[in-house]
Amino acid sequence: MPAIETTRMAGEPPVATVGVPSRLTSLDAYRGFVMLLMASEGLGITQVARTFKESGFWQFLSYQTDHVQWGGCSLWDLIQPSFMFMVGVAMPYSLASRQAKGQPFGQMFLHALWRGLVLVFLGIFLRSVGRDQTNFTFEDVLTQIGLGYPLLFLLGWTKPKFQAGAAISILLLYWLAFALYPLPGPEFDYQKVGVSATWPHLHGFAAHWDKNTNFAAAFDQWFLNLFSRPKPFVFNGGGYLTLSFVPSLATMIFGLLAGGLLRSPEPAANKFWKLIGASAMGLLLGWALDASGLCPSVKRIWTPSWALFSGGWTCLLLAAFYGVIDIKGYAGWSFPLLVVGMNSIAMYCMAHLFERFIRDSFKIHLGRRVFEVFGTAYAPITERAAILLVLWLVCLWLYKRKIFLRI
Repeated sequence: MPAIETTRMAGEPPVATVGVPSRLTSLDAYRGFVMLLMASEGLGITQVARTFKESGFWQFLSYQTDHVQWGGCSLWDLIQPSFMFMVGVAMPYSLASRQAKGQPFGQMFLHALWRGLVLVFLGIFLRSVGRDQTNFTFEDVLTQIGLGYPLLFLLGWTKPKFQAGAAISILLLYWLAFALYPLPGPEFDYQKVGVSATWPHLHGFAAHWDKNTNFAAAFDQWFLNLFSRPKPFVFNGGGYLTLSFVPSLATMIFGLLAGGLLRSPEPAANKFWKLIGASAMGLLLGWALDASGLCPSVKRIWTPSWALFSGGWTCLLLAAFYGVIDIKGYAGWSFPLLVVGMNSIAMYCMAHLFERFIRDSFKIHLGRRVFEVFGTAYAPITERAAILLVLWLVCLWLYKRKIFLRI
């Protein structure tokens, strides 16, 4: 189970070889940035935007702080790809550290299997809070990482060309599985699989990636019913899929390639521009596949075009943090991010387990209308900001005492 240590946490770059920086401050900062986004729950901006429906400013912010309905991309949609990508970035550092400690391959592989298993069960546990029984679901970020982690570990021992080939092969085969799966007939009742009459269906060849009528949705109708459930599983309301861990493994492999690059002895400027080049390539290929209709870009089911497009964004974000912090040396501003980034597992669990307790405590001790200090319309923002501040202060307390939760 999760343990406490006073040196580092899972996914944090440990000691590297001589001549290579022992720590990527930029990776910790990037991780902290994404964790704060996740824990903020969009600062309640979507709720506020409902009050100001005619405001373009609030509608823009609302779009960026919520997941898109199906196709497209918002800032919020980049949270999970960033998590997956950063797991890959940290892998070369982790392997080097364990090798330096003299750990044999078998011991490391067993640890990778254990870590993957714990992540899966931790994800299921957090998704089961408040339910009458265990909620066996495998589409959240922790379970998706856990399912792919042992394979990522094995790929960490291979050369970059093999890693790139593995990522491309995964995406091609996953694309083919969807493309060959038959489309529903003209009399098909979409409402039986949770698709409303007003749903903006994908058309033509792209319909192979429509909501709840695709290859991976059919897999879940079999797989998820192998587990005890209050009622048989028929569809996921958001269209999310267990098998998304397969193409999201490609996202982790992209991170693995980036981590290998950053750990290499190449000049820092070369690393930066290679990250920029890889970002441009991912964005262009992902956009082209979506625009051509060959493969729509859908985050909720992690289509291959989404893996490429989001991989471009995550690579660009890593390059930005790396350029500013590790190359230019402007690191002081990132301290609030580092506090969270170095304890991301703790922050993730607290955000899921303590949110209601913190909210209720504010209301009990400071009054039921404590969050309306700036007006009722802005209460959701005040509430989320207050909760986020408490969570950050807990992370600061842990940081000051060098307590880091790891798996």
